[in-house]
Amino acid sequence: MSSFTPREIVSELDKFIIGQKEAKKSVAVALRNRWRRLQVSEELQDEIAPKNIIMIGPTGVGKTEIARRLARLAAAPFIKVEASKFTEVGYVGKDVESMIRELTELSIKMVREEEQERVQVRAQEMAEEKILEILMGNFLRHQDSFADPFGSVSPPSSQEIHGMNEERQRLRDLLRSGKMDDQLVELEIQAQMMPMIEVVSSGGLEEMGMNLKEMFSNMMPKQRKKRKVKVKDALKILGQEEAAKLIDMDAVIKKALTRVEQNGIVFLDEIDKIAGRESGHGPDVSREGVQRDILPIVEGSTVSTKYGMVKTDHILFIAAGAFHVSKPSDLIPELQGRFPLRVELHSLTKEDFLRILIEPQNSLTRQYVALMKTEGVPLVFTHDALEEISQFAALVNESTENIGARRLHTIMEKVLEEISFNASEMGGKEIVIDAHYVKERLSSVVKDVDLSRYIL
Repeated sequence: MSSFTPREIVSELDKFIIGQKEAKKSVAVALRNRWRRLQVSEELQDEIAPKNIIMIGPTGVGKTEIARRLARLAAAPFIKVEASKFTEVGYVGKDVESMIRELTELSIKMVREEEQERVQVRAQEMAEEKILEILMGNFLRHQDSFADPFGSVSPPSSQEIHGMNEERQRLRDLLRSGKMDDQLVELEIQAQMMPMIEVVSSGGLEEMGMNLKEMFSNMMPKQRKKRKVKVKDALKILGQEEAAKLIDMDAVIKKALTRVEQNGIVFLDEIDKIAGRESGHGPDVSREGVQRDILPIVEGSTVSTKYGMVKTDHILFIAAGAFHVSKPSDLIPELQGRFPLRVELHSLTKEDFLRILIEPQNSLTRQYVALMKTEGVPLVFTHDALEEISQFAALVNESTENIGARRLHTIMEKVLEEISFNASEMGGKEIVIDAHYVKERLSSVVKDVDLSRYIL
């Protein structure tokens, strides 16, 4: 569990997300409270429930990104699910408990990768030894010094053993220097099973599908087949096999389940789509029924997974929605009570768009510069060009649908369309994007409102 202070958490989020200070403060406090809970006495730990959050704001303002970056910062299992994908119990559709099962799968994967990283050096050494055995086998097959005319094998002399050791060391040096990377060797690897049971695992039957698939894979004998691969690929394949042997999967599962229960974060998107009451025309399977099914998961219950039982009492739930048509008070009272913190995210202005293009470590401008650099074309954005792009983004969001920062992706693609198409033929010529170029590429589209609806 990360021990970042709330101020440090906000500072880290600022590197990737512009504005939205209130939302950042809320999630920073929620994350810090998890660390605080683990510092109190064990009797009190179980009594301290997480303060779940509802983020209210239009699309493209950073709701998902805040939650995703928070999870990465905390090294916590994180899953994003759309509330509108779930259906009420008794109907065909996605079971609400599947979000916890998927979160558990992610946690298992995270912990397994961490353990593989821990044993990587030892696994690579073992893989190297196996490759050397194969290479030495090839070498010995070309030697007939141990065989007599009658076909019997005589033990090697000390001189021959010394020669083999020298040859092994020579091969090891060549292997480590990368000079044998492209040489082919024959490996015996486990054959991949065809996913015959995959059709079963749809909708609410995913757990049954996983169990059936696991049962059939255990019943069928593990088949191995021979393949010729390059030495560098063989090292990776054998390294993964050896790492899997060195890992204690029981310990991995135990650690992963604890991590889900104590650190897991579920981002429940589009919660506004299930806000609303039953209509008088029969059951509404995508609204109140779904809310009632989600309620026990958020309140704290025990979910059965193929790795064991998972308690959801201390999983942090962050819900988000635009709430254009409905409002948070349209959720059933019990669910409202489980999301005590509400924070509003604001629409992005021209100034926000400009900061988004300049400040973040992974800004769009840096991404395009890096992409064009692969073609040997230096790309330079002037400040007035970025201001013009920001102005266009704000203008189109106002005149058409407001899709937030995602509008920048559309506009940048339109601005750089010709350059991206011709970059491979430009021969390293520097391209400067200025305000005039941006206006030239966008003015005709923005003037025609109907055309901008389709293109931007």
